[in-house]
Amino acid sequence: MPRLLHLGLGNFHRAHQAWYTARANAFDGPMWHITGIAMRNAALRDAMEAQCGRYALGIRGPEGLRVDEIAVHDRVLVASEDARAVLDAIAGPDMRIITVTVTEKGYHLGDGGLDLDAPEIAADLTSDVPQTAIGLLARGLARRFKAGAGPVTVISCDNISGNGGKLAAAVTEFARSAGEQIDPATTFPDTMIDRITPATSSEIRAEIAAVTGQPDAAPVMTEAFSEWVIEDRFAGPRPDWHRVGVEITPDVAPFEKRKLRMLNAAHSWLAYAGQLAGHGYVHEAMADGELRAGVEALWDEAARTLPDALAPTLPAYRAALIQRFEVAEMRHELAQIGMDGSLKLRERLVPILTGLEGDAPQTIRAIAAWVVFLSQTVAEGRDIADPKAEALVQAVRDNPGSPVRALAPHIGLGDAQQGWTRAIARAVADYPTNS
Repeated sequence: MPRLLHLGLGNFHRAHQAWYTARANAFDGPMWHITGIAMRNAALRDAMEAQCGRYALGIRGPEGLRVDEIAVHDRVLVASEDARAVLDAIAGPDMRIITVTVTEKGYHLGDGGLDLDAPEIAADLTSDVPQTAIGLLARGLARRFKAGAGPVTVISCDNISGNGGKLAAAVTEFARSAGEQIDPATTFPDTMIDRITPATSSEIRAEIAAVTGQPDAAPVMTEAFSEWVIEDRFAGPRPDWHRVGVEITPDVAPFEKRKLRMLNAAHSWLAYAGQLAGHGYVHEAMADGELRAGVEALWDEAARTLPDALAPTLPAYRAALIQRFEVAEMRHELAQIGMDGSLKLRERLVPILTGLEGDAPQTIRAIAAWVVFLSQTVAEGRDIADPKAEALVQAVRDNPGSPVRALAPHIGLGDAQQGWTRAIARAVADYPTNS
C-alpha cells in the first residue's frame, strides 16, 4: 500500500493535498494513505485520532455549503513529542511522496540559502532528534538512503517562489553540514498551490455541524476554488491526482508568479491596509472602495511583470479573485494573512518592485502599509507575529521617525535599492494613518 507523508499538518493541507488524495482514491488503483506530521500541535493529533483520522471539510461555493468527509490519514504524529517516529516514517519502505506545508519561516532561509546559524538549525545539526522540518527531512532521507528504501518525491506546498529548488538546496546543505547522504534520485519538484482556507472558528464549527447533524472535533472550512500545479518530476508513483484537477506540467514558474504577485500580493496589501482602516476580514476590506482600488492598481503593476503568455488569462483570473475575495461567509481574517510579513513581502511584493525597476507606486504603498502597521503595533505594545519580530521591533524603536531603511533588509531590499527605499519612506510619511 503506497503511502504519503505530510510535514506541517494543518488546515491548508487537510483542505488541499488531502482532499485531492481522497478524491484520487475513488479511482481504480492502489489506495493511498497519509501519515500526518504535526510539528507541535498535539491537540489536532488528539482530535483526529478520536475520529480515526476522519474530519469534516466544509466547501463553500456559489450553491452554498457542502461537507465532505475526508478519511485518508491513518496515522498522526507530533514531531516535538517523537521525532524518531517521524524519521522512521520517512524511511519507511512504503513511503513514496512527502509533502510539506510549514510556511515560509519553516525553511530557515537566509539570503544565501539555508541559515546554518539559525538557533533551531544549529541545534538540529548536533542532534539525532531534529525539531525543524529541514532537519527532519534531511536526517529522515539519510536514514532512508542507508536502509536502501529507494528515492521519494518531496513536494513543497508553501508560497515560496521556486519552492522545490529552495527546499532541495536547504535539505542538501543541512545533510552536507551534518555529514549525511541522501539518495541522489530523490526529487524536489516545484509546485503552486491555491485554496483559501481560514482558521477554524466557533462559527465555522457550528455551521459545519448544522449540515452534518453532529459535532466534529477537527473540522476545516475552505472555498470551492482549488488549484494545484506540480512540476512533472516524480521519483516514483503518485496518486491519480491528474484525474481530479491537478495539473502536472514541465514548468510551474508562470503559474507560480501569477499567484504570488496577484492573489498573494493583494492579500498582503489588504492585510495591512485593511487592519489599519479598521477591518477584520478580507471581504470587509474589499468593500472599502479605496482598498479595492489599491488591489486593482497592484494587479495592473503585477501584470507588467508576468510572462506574456499569461496575458490572455489575466482578465478572467482577476475577476475570479475578486469573486473569491468578496465571499463574506469565508470570514478570512486579515490578521491571519498578515502573519510572517517580512518573509511574505519578499516573495509577493518585492518581485513586482524589482521587475518594474521601482516604477510601481501601488506596490510601494503596499510595502508602506506594512511599515505603518508594524510601527503602530510596536507603539501600542502588541506582539508582532513574525519570525523576525525581535529585529523588526528593534528597527522600529531605534528609528521612530523613519524605520524604512532599517526594515528594508528584512524584506530583501539592500543598498542597491536605496532609491526605492526612499520612495517607500515617502509613502509611509504620506500614509493616512500617520496624519
